[in-house]
Amino acid sequence: MSNRNNQANKQAARERLRAERARQAKKEKVRRQLIVGGAIVAVLAIAGGIGVAFATMGGDSGSSVASGDEWGKAEKAKLVKPANSSGANGTTVVIGKSDAKNTLNLFEDPRCPGCANFEQNVGQTVEKDIKDGKYKASYHLGTFLDANLKGTGSKNALSALGAALNVSPDAFLKYKFALYSKEYHPDETGPDKFADDSYLLKVADTIPALKGNAAFRKNVTSGTYNRWAMEMSKAFNSDKDVTSTPTIKLNDTVLGTDSPQGKVAPSSVAAFNSMVDKALKH
Repeated sequence: MSNRNNQANKQAARERLRAERARQAKKEKVRRQLIVGGAIVAVLAIAGGIGVAFATMGGDSGSSVASGDEWGKAEKAKLVKPANSSGANGTTVVIGKSDAKNTLNLFEDPRCPGCANFEQNVGQTVEKDIKDGKYKASYHLGTFLDANLKGTGSKNALSALGAALNVSPDAFLKYKFALYSKEYHPDETGPDKFADDSYLLKVADTIPALKGNAAFRKNVTSGTYNRWAMEMSKAFNSDKDVTSTPTIKLNDTVLGTDSPQGKVAPSSVAAFNSMVDKALKH
């Protein structure tokens, strides 16, 4: 009996060891998938710039059922394109003087901390350059962080930005700047504040053209531009040359400092102006 008990104990110990090894292997597999898939957001503080590296998590198109069935339904909803957009699905958003020789392309995600850093430091310079005709700006907005961080805030904020664009290009720019501001941009590790319409409307109330604007508010709360937000996200994902946000391109030149992950966008006005001046077509 003693031998049988010892054998049973040894067998139990082996089973426990196998179970622990299996648990550790599964944990390591999940960790690798998160890193490769981009679910762990990498904030790259290199040469004074901040970027967020991403993967599309199997081609995320911006759809999600995380908030009830709203975004699942949006994929089948009628496409409503905001005024001041163009292209087949309204995914071309170009703001500035039509005769400007140069085009600044900005690739951003509403929840991206690196994009917030860029906007807080350089956003007003970009807005001034657009008004001065130094270049026109083409905005490419994605929602990959909804998959990486979980939630629907990027899609919801993008839909609200569509409502602002429908009011005017200036309202769009000012609302985008407010969403990225230190006061209102959420911490990527904190609550998904942009998923809450009331929070988006609170930020919008800081913009004169949007404050008390009944049509704008209705478009936000009813999700008028939810399908459009998903189309914007698909267009963003189709650009295979963009692997992090923010990516800033003047014409065909990516502006930034070299890093193992690619170009890190300039985070100061001086650096931005220097890079722009070198890439401008005169």
